[in-house]
Amino acid sequence: MNKDLNIINRKATHDFNLLESYVAGIILTGTEIKSVRMGKVNMSDAFCYFKDGELFVRNMHISDYDRSSFYKHDPKRPRKLLLTKRELKKLNNKVKEKGFTIAPVRLFLSDTGYAKLEISLAKGKNTYDKRDSLKEKDLKREMSREQ
Repeated sequence: MNKDLNIINRKATHDFNLLESYVAGIILTGTEIKSVRMGKVNMSDAFCYFKDGELFVRNMHISDYDRSSFYKHDPKRPRKLLLTKRELKKLNNKVKEKGFTIAPVRLFLSDTGYAKLEISLAKGKNTYDKRDSLKEKDLKREMSREQ
C-alpha cells in the first residue's frame, strides 16, 4: 500500500488565493480506493459544491481500476465529502458571499489508510495577480539557484 500518496491540484493554487484549509473524508467505492492507492487521480477540473446541506466534489477524475472484472465505477461521478456540521455550516455561509468558492487542493492517505481530501476556502485571482505570483515564483527559483 502506498502510504506516501500525495496528489496536489496545482491549478487551484494558480487560479485561487487559498484562505482556510480543511481536511475532509471522502466516500469512495472499492474500485475507486484501489485506483486512488495506485495514484490514478486527476483533480485539475475538480470543484466542490453544496447540495441539500451536504458537500460534494465533482469532476475529480479517478481512473478505472485495471484488475476489476465486471464492476466499474464512473470516473467523474460526484463524491460526498465528510466534514463536521460546524465546518459545513461555516463553509456554506462563506460560499454564499460573492467571490468565494471551495477548491480541492490535495488528496492523500491518512495513517489509517483512508483517503482524505484537503479543501480550501478560496477567492479567485485576477489575471494580473496570476502574473505577479508567477514572477514571485521565478524570483524564488533564481534565488535558490544562486545560493
